[in-house]
Amino acid sequence: MKPSSILLTLFIIAALALVIYSLNSGLSPEEYKTQLTKEREEKDLFMRNSQESPFAKKEENFKGLNYFEPDLTYKVNAKLIDIPSKKMVLLGTSSGQDERYLEYAFAEFELNGQKNKLLIFELVTLGANKGTLFLAFADNTSANETYGAGRYLDIKKVPGANSLVLDFNKAYNPYCAYNDNFSCPFPPKENFLNISIYAGEKKYHD
Repeated sequence: MKPSSILLTLFIIAALALVIYSLNSGLSPEEYKTQLTKEREEKDLFMRNSQESPFAKKEENFKGLNYFEPDLTYKVNAKLIDIPSKKMVLLGTSSGQDERYLEYAFAEFELNGQKNKLLIFELVTLGANKGTLFLAFADNTSANETYGAGRYLDIKKVPGANSLVLDFNKAYNPYCAYNDNFSCPFPPKENFLNISIYAGEKKYHD
């Protein structure tokens, strides 16, 4: 191999490493896995002990949440596509009552060799959560390995940003997956992905 080819190859490898490093907020894969495992353990403690947990008033014992193994393949950088004329959208819920959300932007990304697009909403309810971003999605694992009514992702809003990171390793089930007394919005039809997201939380019960 010519020296120029070797240098080009090293440059490409370094660039890929930099992208992975950036997407992972400066953590190595091992550090990322350790951090994610700790977050999952803390959530289990909340689910088991908090009075705000959906298991708080249930007779069954909490058995711990189920997850796919951490996989950085499913932490992707998405391009934000602005929606010029944003409108309010009604999402159906598990309780049968619609909830209002404001369109925020589309997130476009490539995963498993396929281009995908998800609609992100902004919460308009009063309180501490007002103005935060909300993403509900379903994929080919829904009703199989994962909860049938879809999963959620929390997204940090960065004003003026034209991209964001979607970390599907942090996808989680709505509370209605554990307790029918909770009302949870369903993903809009735009957010049904024709791929399998083998990341994040699985079904609580098989």
